[in-house]
Amino acid sequence: MSTQTQDAAESSEVGELVAIWIKPVHRGPMLPRQSAQLTNGGLEGNVHRRGRRRLTLLDADAWARAEADLGQTVDPVNRRANLMLRGLDLEGSRGRVLCLGTCRIEILGETRPCRLMDDAAPGLERALGPEWRGGVFGRALDDGEIALGDPAAFVAGQARLRGSVRD
Repeated sequence: MSTQTQDAAESSEVGELVAIWIKPVHRGPMLPRQSAQLTNGGLEGNVHRRGRRRLTLLDADAWARAEADLGQTVDPVNRRANLMLRGLDLEGSRGRVLCLGTCRIEILGETRPCRLMDDAAPGLERALGPEWRGGVFGRALDDGEIALGDPAAFVAGQARLRGSVRD
């Protein structure tokens, strides 16, 4: 764990980056990566680098709860998010800053699931609805490289906000 991440981490909640996907074009495939470059608020090579949702993040444990409710396994690539974390609860994280490796990400809101989730698996939209299971969106505050296995932790001392942002 980097000194920056270690200093900022809440000792009770430290997770890790377990998946990275880049979407080079709209409606295109999600390409898995071992590492990626954060730049200009988003992921280099990703189509959504400049929009409001520059980065989208999933919680692997929340995804597993959605699968349990659904009664089947669904590849998380179907959610079309950029990053998947394990061991860090994203629910209610709007307004918080996440340290990922040596970089910081500002969480801007909840990514609400849409009807397209049911194309991947009937009922997936509803299963992703509670507890922010559909993930969050945000923007990178720092440029730098992230890689699978990087530690992830929220900046200490920030209060959690409840609610979601729809756009």
